[in-house]
Amino acid sequence: MRQQHWLARRETIRSLWIVFALVLAVTVIAELFVAHEARFNIENVFGFNAWFGLLVCAGLITFAKLLGVLLKRPDTYYEGGDD
Repeated sequence: MRQQHWLARRETIRSLWIVFALVLAVTVIAELFVAHEARFNIENVFGFNAWFGLLVCAGLITFAKLLGVLLKRPDTYYEGGDD
């Protein structure tokens, strides 16, 4: 029997999710210790960069999905007849 690739194992996937969540939490907590200048007042909100990045990413995914619906062609688009 062939062994699964280490990235396909359940334990590895779970461990990676935990590590990624911890790294994200540490980066947000690090904001407490780093001084930064805000150009706009909303940038002073704790964790602004994290939630702004999440919202923009979700918006880009939604935009890409909508664009895909508009630009979608049938599966037989390139099979055209011999006109």
